[in-house]
Amino acid sequence: MSFTLSPADWQAILLTLKLCSLTTLILLIIGTPLAWWLAWGRSRLRTAVQAIVALPLVLPPTVLGFYLLMLLGPQGAVGGTLNQFGLPHLAFSFEGILVGSVLYSMPFAVQPLQQAFVTLGKQPLEVAATLGASARDRFVHVTLPLCRGGFIVAATLSFAHTLGEFGVILMLGGSIPGETRVLSVLIYDHAEAMNYAAAHSLSLGMLVAAFVVLFIVYGAQKRFDQVKP
Repeated sequence: MSFTLSPADWQAILLTLKLCSLTTLILLIIGTPLAWWLAWGRSRLRTAVQAIVALPLVLPPTVLGFYLLMLLGPQGAVGGTLNQFGLPHLAFSFEGILVGSVLYSMPFAVQPLQQAFVTLGKQPLEVAATLGASARDRFVHVTLPLCRGGFIVAATLSFAHTLGEFGVILMLGGSIPGETRVLSVLIYDHAEAMNYAAAHSLSLGMLVAAFVVLFIVYGAQKRFDQVKP
């Protein structure tokens, strides 16, 4: 069974890599302070927020995709407001599936970071504070090095999970070439058209890529754990 990647396939591959990279970057930016708050916050809302963050782990992707479509579409609260200001709504757009990907992959970034912060504990930071280190210095020179394994796992799981997203993207973005047709959707399109050679080749490529990424990351995490002071 032979198959050569077409321009449309390469377009989907590049779009998928773009979506995975941006999703991972955004999740690390917003997930780090959120994970820190979940690890050490004392608010009564902490448990509710923790449950909301974990919802994508148990919620069917099509359910999340449906409600995001209603929210971001032209009649939704967000999409309708954007239209009123002369801006396009986010349904069936790359920006829309980016929002969906961030929400759907959030637990895969927040939970490893939260666990890393809890494992670190407050003592190293308190010691650094007594030595005159500012909050920024404590984060850069204490938290980041000692929790690097958690950050690596968070980034990799976020990237790999976004790579395999299907239900949320299909519901929210459909299958628009160059805009929302990522690899998982393209594989579905190939299978629906009974182009099994193309579906097999792309699926095998995603399987190998996901395994290699996870193998490298967990190997790196093990090495960092061994040298952790």
